[in-house]
Amino acid sequence: MAVPKRKVSKSRRDSRRAQTFRLEAPNLSPCPNCRTPRLPHRVCPNCGYYQGRVVIQHEAEAAE
Repeated sequence: MAVPKRKVSKSRRDSRRAQTFRLEAPNLSPCPNCRTPRLPHRVCPNCGYYQGRVVIQHEAEAAE
């Protein structure tokens, strides 16, 4: 049966675990319509376009 020969310190244990819990910044791509950064494969929150079509109309645009 595998038994540790020495106690693993908290810093060594935590540094080993830190590799799996690392957070990465989301990949942002510019919107082709308004050039604001947005998440890929999602509707642009600024202009409401997705793949060249209006998906969401904002209140300011709908009032015009």
